[in-house]
Amino acid sequence: MCAPQLYKTKAKVVGGTKQINIEKIKALRPDIILCNKEENTEDIVIACEAIAPVHVSDIFNLEDSLELIAQYGIMFNKKKTAQNLIHNIRSEYVFFKKWVEHEMVYNTIYFIWKSPWMVAANNTFVNYMLQLNKFKNYYRDQVRYPEIKLKENKEVELVLLSSEPYPFKEAHKKELQAFYPKAKLLLVDGEMFSWYGSRLKKAFTYFKSLHEHL
Repeated sequence: MCAPQLYKTKAKVVGGTKQINIEKIKALRPDIILCNKEENTEDIVIACEAIAPVHVSDIFNLEDSLELIAQYGIMFNKKKTAQNLIHNIRSEYVFFKKWVEHEMVYNTIYFIWKSPWMVAANNTFVNYMLQLNKFKNYYRDQVRYPEIKLKENKEVELVLLSSEPYPFKEAHKKELQAFYPKAKLLLVDGEMFSWYGSRLKKAFTYFKSLHEHL
């Protein structure tokens, strides 16, 4: 489960995304429980529905994310704050989309895990963000997060190693370079590619900086 350190010291721990402590959740007496279709199982959602109303998000692109922010604004009586956030994110997005038009297209692999090696493919928010950056996903014909076998590939031009959920380091770049001899390998901030919501305010500035290192 990916969570900023700040929240780890303030929030009650009730388990991970796939395994929860239902009694701890009951003890908190929540008014509402937020779940995500990708992160939480159907059984978890059903168990939570016995405790409080459950909102399940399912995000694939920017519009999905902005709609979720709007929904949260209504649910938590923060409509004005949500609308301001939506406006700021959309403005950053429009500026970046115009800026990135002049950037090159790169045949790209985005790694999320090691042992087994796993990548982000189609039908994911990560894939949407790759497309936005003109990073052509090498595994766009597959879905979700497939396991792959490493083999030499001279077609790939860019390999991105995410900071989460697996914390890739410099040593992994050296390990993978032998398989992708023509590619540039970069460690990237996984939050910027996979965290929808308010994190998007920072994402587009980060992407511009990333392109400048290519």
